[in-house]
Amino acid sequence: MKRIFLRTLLGGALLLGSTMASALETPKGPVVLTLSGKISQNNGNKTAAFDDAMLAKLPQTKLTVPTPWYPGPQTFEGPLLRDVLAAAGASGKVLNLTALNDYIVTIPHDDANRFDVIIARRLNGKPMTVREKGPLFIMYPFDSKPELRQAEYYRRCSWQLNRIVVE
Repeated sequence: MKRIFLRTLLGGALLLGSTMASALETPKGPVVLTLSGKISQNNGNKTAAFDDAMLAKLPQTKLTVPTPWYPGPQTFEGPLLRDVLAAAGASGKVLNLTALNDYIVTIPHDDANRFDVIIARRLNGKPMTVREKGPLFIMYPFDSKPELRQAEYYRRCSWQLNRIVVE
């Protein structure tokens, strides 16, 4: 009986420890992305704020894709949108993406799970500047999913992204 109790107690401690380990750290550099709304993880003021270093710690994905905004295929690199949403504990059905100029586009949360959508933070191996549509740019895998090569999905590629509200 003691052994079972001890195992349960230790299991609870491990669970608590793993839960604490998954909490969002505090950004040390300038915040480049803020998530709010239906999120369960935050690092202050009921938001999940990410600096570039925090985004760089997540697994990175590269896409070399043709887009309407560049004369030829470009290589974008960054974390999967679904990984960023998971880090913030996002649970809504809709994502309202806001750019630095307050332009807003709405995409289904399900896009993050159906497609390998990334939050690009690098363009052709270099950090993205505001002039190059950065510091963050939502990018769909147009190279591997021809059905995405239509206006509806190009419209969802929010550049100069800085906020996501999960509803």
